[in-house]
Amino acid sequence: MPTPTPEPFRLPRLLPVPAADPARDDERPASGTPRTYGALALARGGGPLVIGPPGAVPDERRLRGLGQAMAEILCGRRPPATVQDKLSERAYGELIRAGRMIDAPRPPMVGAPHVQQPGDGVLEMCLLVHCGPRSHALALRLERRGVQWLVTDFETA
Repeated sequence: MPTPTPEPFRLPRLLPVPAADPARDDERPASGTPRTYGALALARGGGPLVIGPPGAVPDERRLRGLGQAMAEILCGRRPPATVQDKLSERAYGELIRAGRMIDAPRPPMVGAPHVQQPGDGVLEMCLLVHCGPRSHALALRLERRGVQWLVTDFETA
């Protein structure tokens, strides 16, 4: 007697996404910056990059999240105020003046950070930002101020 072959089963279907509601378009901020809804790399209330023992560096996941948030800001997809507590005053002013520096047809996605520690209390990291046909580089310099790491300088190309 031949063994019966199992019958294929149906996979659940995804629900269709509702069309955009033009009546809700007026909920965007006046600056034209899209809302973040807390689903981005650094959700509000994440707090500063605080590290335990002296000389300890933030883990790779938190550094990558910071780089992702900076890339989203430089692409114009996130308001700069969301990372204000992670930047020095001078760096935050430069970020505001820089505005949208990366032209991205799709949301940015950063790669793993390459971190170096050139001195005590100083971190330098660079990330590759994938955001379309052309990738960009993002470099950040973090300095330890007390128990908190702050971005003191950034560059992108």
